[in-house]
Amino acid sequence: MRTRKLATALAAVTALLLGAGCSSGPQEPDGVVTLEFQSLAWQKESVDANKQLVKEWNARHPDIRVKYVQGSWDSVHDQLLTSFEGGEAPDIIHDASDDLADFAYGGYLADLRGLLPARLTSDIPRQSWRTATFGTGVYGVPFLQEPRVLIANATWLKKSGVRVPTPDEPWTWEEFRRITKELSGDGKYGVAWPLKEPVSATLNLSLSTGGLVFHRGADGKTGIRFDAADQIVPRTVHDQVNVDHSASGTTLGMGGSDTLPGFFAGKYAMVPLGFSYRQQIVQQAPKGFDWQVLPAPAGADGLAQGVSPQTLSIAEDSPHKKEAARFLDFLLQPRNMVRLALGDWMLPTGTQALKDPALRTTEHDWATGTALASRLRSAPAQSVRGYPEWKDKVATPAFQEYYSGAIGLRELRRRLVTDGNLVLKRYQR
Repeated sequence: MRTRKLATALAAVTALLLGAGCSSGPQEPDGVVTLEFQSLAWQKESVDANKQLVKEWNARHPDIRVKYVQGSWDSVHDQLLTSFEGGEAPDIIHDASDDLADFAYGGYLADLRGLLPARLTSDIPRQSWRTATFGTGVYGVPFLQEPRVLIANATWLKKSGVRVPTPDEPWTWEEFRRITKELSGDGKYGVAWPLKEPVSATLNLSLSTGGLVFHRGADGKTGIRFDAADQIVPRTVHDQVNVDHSASGTTLGMGGSDTLPGFFAGKYAMVPLGFSYRQQIVQQAPKGFDWQVLPAPAGADGLAQGVSPQTLSIAEDSPHKKEAARFLDFLLQPRNMVRLALGDWMLPTGTQALKDPALRTTEHDWATGTALASRLRSAPAQSVRGYPEWKDKVATPAFQEYYSGAIGLRELRRRLVTDGNLVLKRYQR
């Protein structure tokens, strides 16, 4: 990703995004265009924000009506695939950038170059556009993102006297390991890692240490390596669980929400979670429980971290691409992007939206998350064909066994690299 060739290609993509829009499809018989907008919003505040924005659009644009359709994160990939193949896909599609590759390469999503206005394309940073760029096309607008952070028991940290990290002076991974060991004892742990799905968390955090895992060769094909930089984060987790006993082994099979009761009960000093988990903590924490958001540890590449933003795409089969792009422009105006971010407790990608005072307040540590926005990068596996199979069949069981202590680092590397490259080769013939 750091080659001059890729930088040139990305510059070309950005330039094309700034181009003029194309013509729309035919109108409905009554002269009114109807667009279906499938949203995956699920929290009440987020659903309310999306529906209110649709209502505001419809009030201002009687000739272009948007119909809100509720989707689900749990089934979106299979549901979209079925609707694409059946010719019944919604015009506007809410998804995540790491789910777009198959749809983009399969021709199901519209290339947004030339459809979007300059205001929108220039407002979102190039590193965010990378997450929705596949080949030379751009197939989604990245609009919401969240860093992985440490949610900490503030009272526990204060009593311990450890140095509390900030985005300007974060912990190193070595310091993080030492501090979690210092905080542990008497049946309590310095950290609880909820790693039911360990792959994306491991790879995304490994960007801070310079770990990439996926490397494109001179022949244009992607291969897997597991070098020293890739090993720092997984070795830290493994050693916290199996050597230092500063991390609870029982949480390795949990999702993030599953760790919160133990966190509130004072069993764990910290839990690495997505930034949006703050909403659950605000709603569920016992009265008087004092918590705070800390940045994830930093490595050789500082606080760099991989993310897969939420995206908005347009179906290739939609006859109303121009009208759909106009709705996206409205939905992602800076003031509206802020409303969507607040509803989801996430960060907007737009630079203007990130300046909003509501996202820079110390209340609920919004400011800590906003300070990390410029460090977020495209997830390492973002555009790798074959990644889902590698993740499900190779990497997930390998990381799970390694973190539990069932296998060592050498066997983990063999599985990820040797078995993993066999998987990727089937997708790159």
